[in-house]
Amino acid sequence: MSENCNQNCSNCEDECTDRKEKHTDSFEQPNALSRIKKVIAVVSGKGGVGKSMVTSLLAVTMNRKGYHTAILDADITGPSIPKAFGIKTNKELRGSAMGAYPPKSSSGIDIMSINLLLENETDPVVWRGPVLSNTVKQFWQEIIWDDVDYMFIDMPPGTGDVPLTVFQSIKVDGIIMVTSPQELVSMIVAKAVKMAKLMHVPILGVVENMAYFKCPNCQEEHKFFGESHMEDIAKEYGLDLLARMPMDPKLAEACDQGEIELFTGTWFDHIDKILEKSEEKKMKIAVASENEMVTEHFGHCVNFNIFETEGMKIISKESIQNPGHKPGFLPVFLSERGVNVIISGGMGQGAIDIFNEKDIEVITGASGMAEAAVKHYVEGTLVSMGSVCHEHQHQDECGAH
Repeated sequence: MSENCNQNCSNCEDECTDRKEKHTDSFEQPNALSRIKKVIAVVSGKGGVGKSMVTSLLAVTMNRKGYHTAILDADITGPSIPKAFGIKTNKELRGSAMGAYPPKSSSGIDIMSINLLLENETDPVVWRGPVLSNTVKQFWQEIIWDDVDYMFIDMPPGTGDVPLTVFQSIKVDGIIMVTSPQELVSMIVAKAVKMAKLMHVPILGVVENMAYFKCPNCQEEHKFFGESHMEDIAKEYGLDLLARMPMDPKLAEACDQGEIELFTGTWFDHIDKILEKSEEKKMKIAVASENEMVTEHFGHCVNFNIFETEGMKIISKESIQNPGHKPGFLPVFLSERGVNVIISGGMGQGAIDIFNEKDIEVITGASGMAEAAVKHYVEGTLVSMGSVCHEHQHQDECGAH
């Protein structure tokens, strides 16, 4: 605590012990009676790609595997989940002063959607962004989600108010992205990857919907959108291609008839193994090094030891030579390699600012073996000491402008 401390942490920028102890998680807490193990957001960069259908199939598949699943329909202006499950609108929710319980589908999937509260399912929801966002928060906080193993959030398309609210308010464990095989898909995937990085949420994989149509007579596959490049795009961004779904009239009919739970398909039979991976967050941690030791000055380093971690385990390591000391270059260089954290002995303020702009955490004041520093970081025992190189002779080498 500073000698001049006035006990008002809200206007203070000092990282003192008292401030860290008073820091609380920024995520909104669910209802006190809720028990939710994992939250998976299903997103798309544009509308009309079958995101809600994929959300429904994921919940149905995991439910069949013995997990208790739930769907929070965050697509407030385009809610279609209740229709796919055959749940009627104007549903009276049972509950008490502590909260309300969500309606259940015929197979026991918990579902909450704005359409369940409307008098007619065709009534439009003409609300501004803040009202839409607050409605999603109410679904999270006021509904009692009881013993849910996997909650799937059907997100609105794009990167607007509601998606931002969800990622900032709800602790999401992973993202599944839904796309279609069109030329602009590369740009859409790039936007989703950048948003996920900004929100510190891992992308578990991509589902390509409407990938082909299989003729029921000759069994030949027809690609109405042309040849797919999804495998190459997924590889470019380090993503797993989880499934390639066809255009299936029977699946569309099942959604229209409210019988999605009766439809059988094998596209997501392996999804339980994918979702289990979201328990351990993967990261890339770079250490400015002199061979195997943490270097004292960021820009002076001989090499960068880059460790890939999963949870508290180091799963791979590579060493990259320092490509040069041009001011402002190294933070961009490491960002392009997917680095989430940089560890060093000291660093110029210019480099720190650029890393912050790239949403890369900076840890300074470290010393000793590079691998040991990474282990301490993932275990939560390595804290930045705020060591900044102020000497003029170190400015260029440490990345300052």
